[in-house]
Amino acid sequence: MGWLSRHESTLLSVLRIVAGLLLLEHGTQKLFHFPPMTMAIPANAMPIIMVAAVIELVGGMLLVLGVFTRITAFICSGEMAIAYWIGHFPRGGFFPAVNGGDAAILFCFVFLYIAAAGPGPIALVRSDRL
Repeated sequence: MGWLSRHESTLLSVLRIVAGLLLLEHGTQKLFHFPPMTMAIPANAMPIIMVAAVIELVGGMLLVLGVFTRITAFICSGEMAIAYWIGHFPRGGFFPAVNGGDAAILFCFVFLYIAAAGPGPIALVRSDRL
């Protein structure tokens, strides 16, 4: 697939931007109730949910812009790992199809890849290091 490989670096930026926008949406959902959430958050989980929301909001914006990309993606990857083990694993065991943790796992590894690969060519800051 030689024709596709010449777009590899641009697609890295597209992956970063789309993943950042999706993460940002989860942050606005938790902080501003937009878009509206379909599930209620238990009162005892609110402190950790608010920390997650701030990471998602700020991290999502930084990833979309391509600023501090590697460290931001690394932090977001860790947040998604924690979200899986604390929020999803207890709701149905190990299997993501059962406990609803598919997105958390996928985000975790996409952000880990971005932390390693960097922001790609479409970014405000392209030379950040981790």
